[in-house]
Amino acid sequence: MIEIKNIYKSFSDKVVLNNISAKFHSGKINLIIGKSGSGKTMAIKCMLGLHVIDSGDVIFNNRNFINMNERDRRNVRKEIGMVFQGGALFDSMNIEDNILFPLNMSSEMSKVKMKKRVDFCLDRVDLKGVNKLFPSELSGGMQKRVAIARAIALNPKYLFCDEPNSGLDPTTSNVIDSLLKEITCEYNITTVINTHDMNSVLQIGDNILFIKNGENKWEGSNQELLTSNNSDLNSFLFASKLFVNLKMK
Repeated sequence: MIEIKNIYKSFSDKVVLNNISAKFHSGKINLIIGKSGSGKTMAIKCMLGLHVIDSGDVIFNNRNFINMNERDRRNVRKEIGMVFQGGALFDSMNIEDNILFPLNMSSEMSKVKMKKRVDFCLDRVDLKGVNKLFPSELSGGMQKRVAIARAIALNPKYLFCDEPNSGLDPTTSNVIDSLLKEITCEYNITTVINTHDMNSVLQIGDNILFIKNGENKWEGSNQELLTSNNSDLNSFLFASKLFVNLKMK
């Protein structure tokens, strides 16, 4: 589990996160939603330690990331997998070398065991046999699956995803959602996803955090989403006619 407590972050006079607290549960898909510029991506970056917060706490399974020394922080980072919005694969490396990258950086496995781990991860995302291909030879959806394979290479306890369905068609987005859900449940990972994809919210949103203007405005499950009386959440959701129709059913 990850818990954030009273996170405050500003740049000069601009407050981007204002006293946010939330819990992200193990074995669950934890989604962060909100308009562009609401603070979703900043919340993830602060949890990852990519931005120094002004005040508050970020706790990974009872370990306060904010108060750790650098050595302990590096150890926590080894437990984290990241799927970037564009996949962020290395174009000059083949698929196998892309997935080997975090293993070479942080694992003490032998070369033989690393190769077996690469094969296992590719098989797990249903991409068996693409090892020697390059990212440019794969479709956008396949590249996202490679990015997920790389993110789970170190068998992480925590998985962060920034808009994993960005640029994908609805069918491929469903494949990615199902894969993330399966991996999260299978390995009891704490998965945190920043998304604009409302289909993902309805299909896999075990726990949902809604942020507006850097503040936590609502938390709940996808089953509670459409029946909420929260005016800020409803204004965000029902700007879409699709969600208006769902609300009326």
